[in-house]
Amino acid sequence: MKRFIFLILLSGNLSAAVDWSHNASCPSPDMQRVEAILNSMNLREKVGQIIMPDIDAVTPDLAKKYKLGSILNGGGRYPNKNKFSSIDDWKDLSKDYYEASPVVNGEIIPILWGTDAVHGHNNVIGATIFPHNIGLGATRSPDLIKLIGQAVAKEVLSTGIPWTFAPTITVPQNDTWGRTYEGYSEDPELVAALGQAMIFGLQGEGDNFLGSNRMLATAKHFIADGGTTDGVDQGNAVISEIGLKNLHGEPYFKALDACVQTIMASFNSWNGKKLHGSNYLLNNVLKGQMNFDGLIVGDWNGHGQVKGCSNTSCPQAFNAGVDIFMVPDEWQELYKTTIKQVKNGLISKERLDDAVRRILRVKMQIGLLDGTKPHEYKYNFIGAQEHIKIARRAVRESLVLLKNNENLLPLDPTNHYVIVGDASQSINSQMGGWTITWQARENKNSDYKNVQSIYNALASNIVSQGGTVEFSMDGTYQKKPDAVIVVYGEEPYAEGDGDRKDLQFSSKDSTYLAIMESYKKQEFPIVSIFLSGRPLEINRQLNLSNSFVAAWLPGTAVEGIGDVIFTKNGQVNYDFKGKLSYSWPKNANQNLNFKDANYKPLFRYGYGLNYSSTENLVNVEETLIIKEVDEIALFVGSAYSPGIEFVQEGANVEQIQSDIYTSKLQNISLYKFDFKKQDDAKNLKFFKSDNYNAWGILANSTLNIDYMQNPNYEIELKVNRFGKLPIYFGATCVGNGYEICRGTIDITELFKNSKLTEWSKIKIPLSCLASAGLDKSNIDIRMLFLTNGNWDIDIHSIYIKDSKLNAPTDCSDLLEGVN
Repeated sequence: MKRFIFLILLSGNLSAAVDWSHNASCPSPDMQRVEAILNSMNLREKVGQIIMPDIDAVTPDLAKKYKLGSILNGGGRYPNKNKFSSIDDWKDLSKDYYEASPVVNGEIIPILWGTDAVHGHNNVIGATIFPHNIGLGATRSPDLIKLIGQAVAKEVLSTGIPWTFAPTITVPQNDTWGRTYEGYSEDPELVAALGQAMIFGLQGEGDNFLGSNRMLATAKHFIADGGTTDGVDQGNAVISEIGLKNLHGEPYFKALDACVQTIMASFNSWNGKKLHGSNYLLNNVLKGQMNFDGLIVGDWNGHGQVKGCSNTSCPQAFNAGVDIFMVPDEWQELYKTTIKQVKNGLISKERLDDAVRRILRVKMQIGLLDGTKPHEYKYNFIGAQEHIKIARRAVRESLVLLKNNENLLPLDPTNHYVIVGDASQSINSQMGGWTITWQARENKNSDYKNVQSIYNALASNIVSQGGTVEFSMDGTYQKKPDAVIVVYGEEPYAEGDGDRKDLQFSSKDSTYLAIMESYKKQEFPIVSIFLSGRPLEINRQLNLSNSFVAAWLPGTAVEGIGDVIFTKNGQVNYDFKGKLSYSWPKNANQNLNFKDANYKPLFRYGYGLNYSSTENLVNVEETLIIKEVDEIALFVGSAYSPGIEFVQEGANVEQIQSDIYTSKLQNISLYKFDFKKQDDAKNLKFFKSDNYNAWGILANSTLNIDYMQNPNYEIELKVNRFGKLPIYFGATCVGNGYEICRGTIDITELFKNSKLTEWSKIKIPLSCLASAGLDKSNIDIRMLFLTNGNWDIDIHSIYIKDSKLNAPTDCSDLLEGVN
């Protein structure tokens, strides 16, 4: 039973009034001056202050024309759309926006730039990347988190940006949620303490509140983003008001005590009503009872999800208390409709003044109205050595030792070791989502400046102390190892892309587990280093390991792992300090939190061994769950794990490594864009060529859907350009590196249906591919489009679903599957 249900049962009278009253003592700016500026502004200037576009959709000239008040760069957004932008590029753009700021009665009202610096200045090449919050939660150290906040502030300010959308003070209650790693803990008290420490680090306190080397923080996402039913991203939190306050509200009281200046409204609903449209929670509770006098910023088009709203019109959200619309792309239309809504009374002038007053107040607090120019920040702290040291300490203190039978750890670095696992050589795996790009799957090791892979970091430690090391791809070795270190974990993901049906761990690395089993039979000691954004069912791996370390998503300074697991000069160098800030499940279907009734996890909240521990863990029960689900996500804007996007031009095959991509022979191009959410769709263009070209999704693991009674591909797409040459759809199976079966059908007539010039859903029965030769129990390339013609297609999602509804029954006529 989940904790929020328990709280509902305890709450008694669900309609009883809940007291949220709170008063924090915080510095206040010169409000008379704020009022003077406000009274000098006309309607267009005021509405400009409440509109926040993304830098990809607004030039400085447009910002000047519309008298805008703020901008943002979302995940994977950079100056000139170049992820390799230099620090000077960032500061130059900051200067351009500053100089485009509106001027009221001769006084500049600077544009306020916000960014998602959620575990370091993670959009910037070369920035220090700290462990994600789930790892920081394991440290349980407010002092350390405060140091991290101070370091992040300096690095973000180094690029001319004075505002970060952090920290996330969610209290995740279901670890299948794709944003679990953004939360410090399932425990609201720990979240409150660490979130407050991060705000103190970012904004400063006392005499240095928003002073030297400090910036604006944002507490997010208000409220209950981590409490949705089944852990669905942007879903519905069903919980009583007293439960809402006690479980999800506690971190916000501490954030207000830290004088946080901005709070972000959440995408989710509370008991069926979207937070962006909740007058009760935003106006009555947060601004009223809790006395929050800063600004509420919306999330990425979050207002458009409110009932009766769209991305371009939502007086409901503004009237409910959202002060700044985060409207990345369609901002000009929203600007115009908002002006009309003020004129016709749908939005009162008093409400508009309240929002602009709050915005001006915050700008005055940060010094923007007193001559501070963010682009003139004179230091460059990006990747500073002092910050790397803090990050390395954070890695050391975040490691949680789950198993250490016969005290295998710490290891003697003068011995010989074999290291196994693709994750040991993939820097993406140690970073997690929200790193350089939004999902962080597209990056290459070369994109990370002055960062070592885990393999290189461990190897450097071993070699520097006289030992030897080798990497094994297949379980063979040149020299018999004294122990084997196996590194594996989740692929990077962000937000909804990380939502899962259960907590069973799966990996794109198809070899590591077989290698572990081989080494276990040979009786080599095995150390597992597990990289993940949440606790997962890893019972088989745990039993194969003599020692098991939960390393979370450690980021830049993975040298901290070696600091702990290896001795130095024959003595313990650093001991394990980390303690679980989440409960660890016994099996893939066990979702639990530490105050639940019948609380029986595999590892309890707060668990963590150290070198003084003497317990030996007995083998745990291994339960293989055969996932007979009726829906399998293959693609939503990008491939779902364990899938990998690829293109093929003749014999040339490439994996997709970026959001904007052109194939080697220039026969295929792709780019991501926003459809329903951020980066949730992709444009696919095929260009006419002599050879066939393909785009599709493959995986290292075989997909067996034989159990499905009537499986269909369900694809939501739009056809922008019809080719004269045919286009095919198919899937294949592979054995020993060779294609051993394929099912391909001609979908040309289907794609020429006029309905598909608008967004539509099509269904293609798997039976059609099976009739053409596909083995439904052995699918490796899970889908592909194949053509040598000119086709232009927008794709939002691709699923395999077991459903008979509206599915075509005749493979020669697929048009009945269009809706």
